[in-house]
Amino acid sequence: MTDLEQEPFPPPGVDLSRPSIARIYDYYLGGDTNWEIDRQFAERVLENYPILRPVARANRRFLHRAVRHLTQVGIRQFIDIGSGVPTMGHAHEIADQVAPGEVRVAYVDYEPVAVAHSRTLLREHGDEDRHTVIHADMRAPDRLWEKIADSGVIDFTQPVALLLIAVLHIRQPPADPSQGSADLGPSLVARYRELLPPNSYLGISHITDQGVPDDFASMLVDLKAMYDKSGNPIIFRDRSQITDFFGDFTIIDPGVTWTPLWHPELASDNDIETCLRDPSRSIALAGVARKSS
Repeated sequence: MTDLEQEPFPPPGVDLSRPSIARIYDYYLGGDTNWEIDRQFAERVLENYPILRPVARANRRFLHRAVRHLTQVGIRQFIDIGSGVPTMGHAHEIADQVAPGEVRVAYVDYEPVAVAHSRTLLREHGDEDRHTVIHADMRAPDRLWEKIADSGVIDFTQPVALLLIAVLHIRQPPADPSQGSADLGPSLVARYRELLPPNSYLGISHITDQGVPDDFASMLVDLKAMYDKSGNPIIFRDRSQITDFFGDFTIIDPGVTWTPLWHPELASDNDIETCLRDPSRSIALAGVARKSS
């Protein structure tokens, strides 16, 4: 059982001098785990590109539907890397709607604010025997896996659903700056695929600049420049590159598709779908794949 000890807040190490991509995303979703510097950045973006708010919400609803589907097919363990801050329903809340009291979830994030708020959420509304929060760097998969195992919440002899939702388009440079700035995303995901037990699942969503409406092309160029300048560099990939993240896993229906098109029938009654008149305006592709036994 993980000790969700009390922490000072804001927690040590939190940089409030620059906007955080996790806290900006929380603001897009309508959350309150953000600071003035995050809101200022987000408002500058939304002033010119208001579509980003429904884009963020469509992505979060994909997470909800993926968790709902995987719980329905028997998965009882989830690992959410880059889980962010607790807004619009965390994985354990959605899973408990399907299988109350049965599902175990490990949340992992490198952002101290996200970790602190998630611990507070679970302390108040979670179950310390079934839910944990891990502060870890996704660029060190084996160490991250060890921390999850040490928590005692996840049993790696049983299938797990690994969620990499809206995290892989954030550039993952080597931890050591002397090694350059090449993106580690593909090699990191390959290692996570190796670590997953047989019959596990991998869920991914990722922003793309390919196949989007013509009027979105310049927007994405401007957005990338803004995020890069803010210290949160992003990288766009096309459908083929995103599909490659699944390796030799079997991609389940409906394949790698725009977030609103992934099993829309699984939306809950109170999960009103974002009204994007063209699914490609979600600018994010998503999919779920299964590791064979």
